[in-house]
Amino acid sequence: MSSIFHLAFNVTDLEIACDFYSNTLGCKQGRKTDTWVDYNFFGHQLSLHLGEPFHIEPTGKVDNIAVPMPHFGAILPLTQWKELAIKLQALNITFIIQPSVRFEGQAGEQHTMFFSDPFGNPIEFKSFANTDRVFQS
Repeated sequence: MSSIFHLAFNVTDLEIACDFYSNTLGCKQGRKTDTWVDYNFFGHQLSLHLGEPFHIEPTGKVDNIAVPMPHFGAILPLTQWKELAIKLQALNITFIIQPSVRFEGQAGEQHTMFFSDPFGNPIEFKSFANTDRVFQS
């Protein structure tokens, strides 16, 4: 069994969060209380708690593009990445970085897209041309 990553962060409204993570992203909801909810976030455990979200700034520089920090996301198979991109575009999600390819022809070639949840938490989804190269420099 491979390791499962766990991430917990704050949202200001659990009902809005549940609608976004369940319906927009298609994640399966797990346990829920009055103050937090768990999700299966593409095979990983995401816990959303009531509170103030992270302070976000576009301080990350990747391929000469400022990306929001901190951020989180998942690396998906290309077919699933494309399906999600099409779904989000159909829902008129506002992208921080439109679905695109970066590092084309290089070892780290990847499809990427950035957008935020309703609370400003930035999410990045990636898909690598070659998953054997995810950690290569």
